[in-house]
Amino acid sequence: MRSAVDALLAKVNQLAHGACSLLAAPRLSILIYHRVRAQADELFPYEPDARRFERVMSFVARSFRVMSLAEAAAGLQRGDLPARALVITFDDGYADNAEVALPILRRCGVAATFFVSTGFLDGGRMWNDSVIEIVRACRQPEVDLEVFGLGRRSLAGLAERRALIGALLPRIKYQSLADRDQAIACLHDRCGAPDLPDDLMMTSDQVRQLHRAGMEIGAHTVRHPILTTLTPDEAEREIADGRKRLEEIIDAPVEVFAYPNGKPGRDYDQSHVALLARLGFKCAVSTATGVSRAGDDVFQLPRFSPWGESLSVWGTRLLVNQKNTRYEVLGAPSGAGP
Repeated sequence: MRSAVDALLAKVNQLAHGACSLLAAPRLSILIYHRVRAQADELFPYEPDARRFERVMSFVARSFRVMSLAEAAAGLQRGDLPARALVITFDDGYADNAEVALPILRRCGVAATFFVSTGFLDGGRMWNDSVIEIVRACRQPEVDLEVFGLGRRSLAGLAERRALIGALLPRIKYQSLADRDQAIACLHDRCGAPDLPDDLMMTSDQVRQLHRAGMEIGAHTVRHPILTTLTPDEAEREIADGRKRLEEIIDAPVEVFAYPNGKPGRDYDQSHVALLARLGFKCAVSTATGVSRAGDDVFQLPRFSPWGESLSVWGTRLLVNQKNTRYEVLGAPSGAGP
C-alpha cells in the first residue's frame, strides 16, 4: 500500500514541478545531507535513518532528473538545465555514507556527490562529533561548564543533553583550530567521558568505493575550518591540500567544492570564491537556502533539504522551495523575480 501511495505522490510531484517548468525557467534543487544512520539515533531523532532515507530516495528517483553537481552546474552555465533537475549531496565524509547510504542510492538507481574533509579519514573525528559523543557518554547527572559560559548543566535526560549540545556547538564553531582542540580537551576533562569512537568517518578505501560506484567526490578542505577565520595562505592550503589528497585516493580529478559550514559572508567571502575559480574548480555549494537558475553564480549554489516524517510533507516543502530563487549570496540576494 505504501509503495502505491509513494508512486502517486511522486507522479503528483513530477506534474507539479513540470507545471513550474512551463511557467518559469528550470530550477536546480540541491539536497544536503550529512549522515544516514542504520537505526534512528534517540539523541538526534530528526536525522534520517536507513528506512526514511530509502523512502525519500525512491521518491526522488521517480520524481526528478538526478544529476551530478558538475553536470548540473554545466547545464546552468549553458542554459540547458533539464526540468526537475536535482542533485543529492553529503558533507564531511561519514562512514555511514558508504555503509548505509550508498547501498540505498544504488538500489534506487541514483548518484550523489560526497564532499569529504580529508583530515578525518581513517580513524579521525570531527570536533562537533567529539562534543556530541562526550555529552552522550557522560555519566554525571550534571556538569560544571562555567568555563564555556554555561554554568552548571543538568544531564538528567535526552532533552537536557540535546540542549547542552546545542549550546556548546556555536560557542566552539568559530574558534581557531587550535582553540577548538583545547575546548574539546577541556570538555572531555569536565565530563569525564570514556574513550570516544574512532569509526565515525570514512576510510580511504570507502572513498574509493564511492568513486567506483559512480558517485561524485568533492573537496571540503582538510580540517573543516571556517574559511573566514584563516589567513589567505591557510585557506588555500586547506582547500588545495584536501583536493590533492582526494585525487590521490580516487586517482581522478576533483572538480567540485563545498564551503565548510557554508554561510555566505560569515563562513566564506569573495576571496574564497575567487580562489576556487583560480584553482580550477568547476563549481561550489553553500548552505544558503534556495534553488538556482541559469545565470546564477555556480560558485555559490544554494542547497535545501526538506524535513518531516511524512513523505507528502517532505515533497510539498521541496516544491515550495522552488519559489526561493532570491537566496543569499555575498552581500545580496540572487535572482530577480519568479
